[in-house]
Amino acid sequence: MKEQIGSLFERLRCIESIIFGGFPMELFKFDFAFIGGDMRQVYMVNDLLQRKYTVIAHGLEDPLLDIQCKSSPSIQEAMSSSQIIITPIPVSKDGKNIVSLQPHVDLTIDHLCRLLNPNHKLFGGVLPLDLKNRCDSLGIYYQDLMKQEEITLYNTIATAEGTIAEAILGSTTNLHSSSCLILGFGRCARTLAEKLKGLCGSVTIAARSPIALSAAYAASYRTVNLSCLEEEIYEFDFIFNTIPALVLSKELLVKTNPNVLIIDIASAPGGVDFTYAKEIKRNAKLCLGLPGKYAPKSSALALNQHILSNI
Repeated sequence: MKEQIGSLFERLRCIESIIFGGFPMELFKFDFAFIGGDMRQVYMVNDLLQRKYTVIAHGLEDPLLDIQCKSSPSIQEAMSSSQIIITPIPVSKDGKNIVSLQPHVDLTIDHLCRLLNPNHKLFGGVLPLDLKNRCDSLGIYYQDLMKQEEITLYNTIATAEGTIAEAILGSTTNLHSSSCLILGFGRCARTLAEKLKGLCGSVTIAARSPIALSAAYAASYRTVNLSCLEEEIYEFDFIFNTIPALVLSKELLVKTNPNVLIIDIASAPGGVDFTYAKEIKRNAKLCLGLPGKYAPKSSALALNQHILSNI
């Protein structure tokens, strides 16, 4: 009889292992597992705890993190404890290691992929191809948060405010009465232009697309085609680039005002020849991750609202 009972329990464990990808069912005891992250994830955790959810986290040690959050010593324990996995935005900056406030040897894309099981749901930003392929092969539901329109649009607010903060900190002159140029007229550029409208003396939009130029003109901005920018670029005190391609080449940089401040918020490597800018002593900065730097709490609330609507 004891052998039969033992055999029965062994079968149940095998079935449980198949259903839960090798993780015992009782271990899924947390509502969310956070794997790495920056201050946005810290505020996300705190907000979820206030909403009475349970959270386990690995690689998110910070004094502001609510003590109710269970700190996990390993990525394996964290991922085996929850069905919903939350990763950073971006997940990785080097294609190998997961972004985290403190380094951990197990916080790698490879570890994350190997520990995923078919019962997981994954949310993160700028998901690496290897991670997406792993999710697809296991039939795992996942979302790249930076491809969600509502989050992208909300992100433009924090990006625009962070861009203005960088401009103020990086210049010895006021934005007031200054001449500002924005390269591009996509989502971020439109929000930035709207914020700058009340601060700068004038805001000019430079773009190639006739539709973008028409939209900028309809919004009462001065416009210039990128192909004609060489003739006018000297007059600008501040230049903001949002185009993820080389726009400010040597030919244009050399004709800028020596006192100009250039803020590039396009995806790395940006749209500025930074090597040449440094050579001719132009003040040019590539500013990435502005929402996480300047508005982590506001960004966290927007991310949580979206995730809770999609689980």
